Amino acid sequence: MSVRVALIVGSLREGSYSRAVALAMKDLAAPGLELVPVEIGDLPLYNPDLETDQPPAPWRRFRAEVAATTAVLFVTPEYNRSIPGALKNALDVGSRPYGHSVWQAKPAAIVSVSPGAIGAFGANHHLRQPLVFLNMPVMQQPEAYVGNVEALLDDEGRLTNEGTRDFLKTFVDAFSDWIEKTRG
Repeated sequence: MSVRVALIVGSLREGSYSRAVALAMKDLAAPGLELVPVEIGDLPLYNPDLETDQPPAPWRRFRAEVAATTAVLFVTPEYNRSIPGALKNALDVGSRPYGHSVWQAKPAAIVSVSPGAIGAFGANHHLRQPLVFLNMPVMQQPEAYVGNVEALLDDEGRLTNEGTRDFLKTFVDAFSDWIEKTRG
């Protein structure tokens, strides 16, 4: 039986390094762990006035796609020592309406990606704060900060560094174990 995992990328940029790493992890996932990309770029900014009997169609699509998964893997860059606004908006959209959060008790893991040396450490840790509030058990170890990412990818955005590939395989395998442990 396959475990469906929402794969949410914090970057909206075509050719994003975060998306390239996310897709590499999708390929590295063991059989039985299905990483399903869930797009966030079309989500209107969360506004409670739009939370009617017919909220925006992209909100409904996003909520349904996340609700149909067992866990969530976030892959994100760092913007100004924090997470991108689009990712924060996705967290807000998924947490509403009150009492109907699609995040509730879903195991989560975070991979942060940066062309800089510290691997988006700030974004990784900043994302953990709202996930705690959303009642998502976040995998603590191993941590994943992918720095100097440009040197790890070819011109087509494919992962070329074997050490990084091995690390990401170890990470996604540990996440699979974390999902099993937290879901009982």
